[in-house]
Amino acid sequence: MQAIETETPVNTNFWSFWKKNYFTYVPPAFITLILLIGQVFFGILDNYLNVVVAICTSVVSEAILARYVLGVRKNLASAYITGISVGILIRSNMIWPYVVTALISILSKYVLRYKGRHLWNPSNFGVSWMLFMATAYVAGLSIQWGSYILPMSVIWLLGLGIVYRAKKLHITLTYVISFTALAFVRSLITGDAFLAELAPLTGPMYQLFIFFMVTDPGTTVSTKRGQILVVFLVALVEFFLRLDGFIYAPFYALFLVGPAARFIDLKKNAPKGEVKQVA
Repeated sequence: MQAIETETPVNTNFWSFWKKNYFTYVPPAFITLILLIGQVFFGILDNYLNVVVAICTSVVSEAILARYVLGVRKNLASAYITGISVGILIRSNMIWPYVVTALISILSKYVLRYKGRHLWNPSNFGVSWMLFMATAYVAGLSIQWGSYILPMSVIWLLGLGIVYRAKKLHITLTYVISFTALAFVRSLITGDAFLAELAPLTGPMYQLFIFFMVTDPGTTVSTKRGQILVVFLVALVEFFLRLDGFIYAPFYALFLVGPAARFIDLKKNAPKGEVKQVA
């Protein structure tokens, strides 16, 4: 009997094929665009070599560890994102912090694991660790977009489109709404202007945070409701850390909340004995 063929719109076929095979390269392209816009408008990089070294360290480390720890060949798009994030987010007048930060970021995926899954977003782990433990040698990016509406608008439109396609828009929006509301509360407590408390949200550091770190599919919990709750708790912990004077509050908040939530989620929902590849 001859099989009956059903017609599917060409556009649907094309989008499904493209999303399955090529969407993984959209986030690396997007984070590269953030870097380019930040560099053109504000000169956010002290040295191009630093970001190149961070990317190379991350990619090479990922390739080696995936091959000899898991016995697989991995797509290195996520390693590229980790490396370029490190290159953007930390500042040092020496080269070794970029190597060390990128290396421990990737190592965290293979060492700090539970039920075959890593618990920390790699760049969040590496950057947080270095900002806390190596304050004499490393600082964080603190540049804001300022009054330049165009670059910020481009980043936000593209970023929202990407997280929407990745079905993570609710995470980004929950964090932005929570941060805004808590910034208002913080302004009432500290006496600072509301816009001054809200201003960090416009910087390139926060673009990486809201579009890459908190939405990282490899370290978010499994349910939509859980993801909303976790990102609200991240914003809430950040609120208290900011009140206590922590400059790098968002990184530390995610460092504390994210892995704990991920551990509980895996303990509750992951099938026993299931081992999955590093995302």
